[in-house]
Amino acid sequence: MSYETLAGRTAVITGAASGMGAATARLLAAQGVRVALLARRADRLEQLAAKITADGGQALAVTADVTDQASVDAAADRVHAEFGRVDLVVNAAGVMLPNPVEAGRADEWQRMLDTNVAGALRIIRAFTADLVTAAAEGRTADLVNISSIGAHTLFPHYAVYGATKAALTYLSASLRTELGPRDVRVTNLEPGLTDSELAGHVDNAELSGQLDGMFDALGGLSADEIADLIAYTTSRARHINLRQLVVLPTRQA
Repeated sequence: MSYETLAGRTAVITGAASGMGAATARLLAAQGVRVALLARRADRLEQLAAKITADGGQALAVTADVTDQASVDAAADRVHAEFGRVDLVVNAAGVMLPNPVEAGRADEWQRMLDTNVAGALRIIRAFTADLVTAAAEGRTADLVNISSIGAHTLFPHYAVYGATKAALTYLSASLRTELGPRDVRVTNLEPGLTDSELAGHVDNAELSGQLDGMFDALGGLSADEIADLIAYTTSRARHINLRQLVVLPTRQA
């Protein structure tokens, strides 16, 4: 499918080294969007940027850790120096570390909070002025936050992960009251079972097996299918805001 209205835009995509972030970067670049790729793994970013460039797109690899404010500030400076202001931000960085709360894994709690919530906020802080300026100039401006169906659906031992995603879902809705009146669109996307590296973060063998069983029984979405939804959403006429998207495999309740 072609999303012609995306051509000429400039995007920042976090979590761009793999999964939904990488797939979104590839698709947007193929539609003529200049893409700034943010993630921690420099080698993966460079490979993706090289592939996008070889295919005729424009990509900038920016090594950044969304859990570190100085790293985000430096990344924003580099994006602005190379690409100028951006008009599309996709918060795709995330981590899923399920374990029983009684296990007391405070290190995992902090990592999820720092990445899934505070990390998104750091990126929003860094680029909101760009989005507001773009909208004031009559251009389309989008903030897309990738949350999870886990924000609503209860799974044993996913309490902290679900809480971080519920916070992101709430943040997205609330930001519409601040940014919507200034013509900046905010979209919250909640995927269900999706093939990504998140499953690989699970270090609990029992929970990992349960997750594999869910994929076997219900099927899963691909990262490219999530990217397709992001491209569709951000290519609508600028007065249309698809504010909340919940996407599940057909068999997932």
